[in-house]
Amino acid sequence: MKRIRVLLADDHTIVREGLRVLLEAEGDIEVVGEAENGRQAVQLAKRLHPDVALMDIAMPLLNGLEATRRIVKAIPATRVLILSAHGDDEYIRRAILLGAAGYLIKQTSAEFLGRAVREIQKGNTFFSPSIANRVHSLSLGAPDGRGAPKKKVADLSSREVEVLQLVAEGRANKQVAQELGISIKTVEKHRQRLMSKLDLHDTAGLTRYAIAAGIIESRVQRTII
Repeated sequence: MKRIRVLLADDHTIVREGLRVLLEAEGDIEVVGEAENGRQAVQLAKRLHPDVALMDIAMPLLNGLEATRRIVKAIPATRVLILSAHGDDEYIRRAILLGAAGYLIKQTSAEFLGRAVREIQKGNTFFSPSIANRVHSLSLGAPDGRGAPKKKVADLSSREVEVLQLVAEGRANKQVAQELGISIKTVEKHRQRLMSKLDLHDTAGLTRYAIAAGIIESRVQRTII
């Protein structure tokens, strides 16, 4: 019997270990790789071509939603299943828009994990029972609930999201340049473009936006004076 090949992406080692045990106990599922950040998840997905990528959202260097966008674009045959502590509509809506085939919240019973992997590997979708009834009612392109059009992460390029996350995590231009293998001048251009697109004027503003948009969690970033 051919087993379903799964890539795990979560920045907590103990979580990945637990997920591996749960999945491989199913018998028809094989964990072929583990990533501790979104960038590594994309690299492994391109090399391993797993059937399913099980993806957390809040990860350093590159968050799970942006990693999802890159994986879906680069390896269409790999299906992405989000596994996150975040269960609010905006995260779910963005995950679907960026190509995720399923979404489980971490409070979901473990019995649904194997079922979700099998369903999305078949080409179906799967959502935690607590959010399944909400999925069809989500507005996938409407303004936010306050009535004003909201600049969404989807309006930014993949590179801009990556630069935004690194800046919001507290990295200086030189560190961002080293992480991405680009020049400091290119980083500065990306920062200026981000501020222009988002109508923001400083690093603190970019950081607040990144937190509000779910690119990073507030506990990840450094204190901004």
